Amino acid sequence: MADRIRALRNLFSPQMDGYIIVNDKNMLYFTGFSGGSRLLIPPSRGEVTFFVNSVNYEAAKEKAKNVNVELVNIGEDADRKLTEEISRLKLRHIGFDVLRASTYIKLKEQLKEAKLEPAEEIVWSLRKVKNQEEVALAKKAAELTSRGMNKAFEVVAAGMKEREVAAEIECEMRRLGSDGVAFETIVGSGPNSAFPHGGCGDRKIERGDFVTIDVGAKYRDYCADLTRTFIIGEPSPRCAEIYETVREAQELAFNQIGVGVETKKVDGAAREYIEKKGYGKYFVHSVGHGVGLDIHEPPTLGPSSKDVLSSGNIVTVEPGIYVPKLGGVRIEDTVLVLEDGAKKLTEAPIPHSL
Repeated sequence: MADRIRALRNLFSPQMDGYIIVNDKNMLYFTGFSGGSRLLIPPSRGEVTFFVNSVNYEAAKEKAKNVNVELVNIGEDADRKLTEEISRLKLRHIGFDVLRASTYIKLKEQLKEAKLEPAEEIVWSLRKVKNQEEVALAKKAAELTSRGMNKAFEVVAAGMKEREVAAEIECEMRRLGSDGVAFETIVGSGPNSAFPHGGCGDRKIERGDFVTIDVGAKYRDYCADLTRTFIIGEPSPRCAEIYETVREAQELAFNQIGVGVETKKVDGAAREYIEKKGYGKYFVHSVGHGVGLDIHEPPTLGPSSKDVLSSGNIVTVEPGIYVPKLGGVRIEDTVLVLEDGAKKLTEAPIPHSL
C-alpha cells in the first residue's frame, strides 16, 4: 500500500499538492480497506488521512494500512472534516478521482481559493497494470469461475429455468471458495440470449436453444469474467454458422494480444471477421475490457479506444453476435497480457452443443 501511495504521488501534476479519493475500489487499492468516506493524500511531507464513519471505524483501524484513520461520528460532516484538514495543510491544488456534482460544489464553497482538478486517469494508470500478487488473486478468481461454468455444463438441461442454472453455478463457486459474484450471473436461453446483459429469469430452456452463460467469481476482491454459449441438442445450419463465426473471431482477437498492441486492433480483428461473415450489425459491443477490482475497468478494447496493452493488463476477449428473436452467441475469456504474448486465465471448454 505504501508503494502504491508513493507511486500515485509521483504522478501528481507539477501544480498538484494533494489528492482526494472517494471511490470505494480506489480506497481499497491504496489502503486495503474500502469502507471509508474520504481519503486525503497530501504530498510526501504529509500523512495520509482516511476519514471513516463510526460504523466502520474499528474495522478500518485494523485493516487499513499506512494511513491515519480519522473518526467521523454520527451527525458529523465528512466533507467538512476533509476541508478542515486541507486548510490545515494549506493545500491549494487538489486532484480527485470521482466526485458527485453536489459534493464538488460543496467542497468548492468550503475551500474557497483552492482548486479542485479531476484526475482519475492517474489512478487508472496504476490500477490497470497488475503486480504479481494481484495476478495471483485474479488467477484464483478465474479458476473458481471456470469451475462454476463446468458445473453449468453438468447440470443444464431442457426444462430447467434460467435462474436454476444460475443458482447451481453460484452455489458451486461459493462452495469452492468464492467471496461472491463479480456481477449478476447471466443465463439467457433462446431469444433471451440475444440480450447481451439479459440477466436470468423464469424461462425454461428448450431443445434447440442457444444458451449463453456469463459468470464471474470474486476472490479477495478481484474479479474474473467468463462466457460460454452452447446449443441444447442439434443446431440448425444458421445457428452453427453463427457459433463458429464467434468462436473463430475470438481466436483471431486473442492472437492479436501483446505488449504495445493498440487495443482497437484487437477489437478490429474480431469485428472485421464478423463483418466479412455478414453479421457485423449484430456485434453490438466492444470486444473486451479490463478486469480487476472492478469487473469493467481500463483498458478498453473497442473500435475507438486509444489504449495500448501493457504487460500486467488483465482483459476480456468477448466477441458476440446477437440476432433478435433468434438468439445470441458470446464467447469470452479473461486474459493476462504477458511480455511474450498472452495467457487465458479462464479455462472452461468451448462446447458446440450439449
